[in-house]
Amino acid sequence: MKENWIKFKNWVISLFETRYQLTVSYNSTYGDSDDQTFIVKKFHVKKDKYLKFTTSDKEVVEIRGAEGLNYRIQQL
Repeated sequence: MKENWIKFKNWVISLFETRYQLTVSYNSTYGDSDDQTFIVKKFHVKKDKYLKFTTSDKEVVEIRGAEGLNYRIQQL
């Protein structure tokens, strides 16, 4: 019973939260093997060479690039 309540609560919360799909490429070509994709709940810092965000799994991720980062953000 408690598990169903938690699922229902998370579903209701998800209706009001905006999620983003972040694709980070470490070179200028998207679709390579070096690309990483994340489902982002909240962005903390978005700069040219630094990203800090919280994923949907509640993990805080920091990505740095010395020459800058190539990334795409799509709203889900």
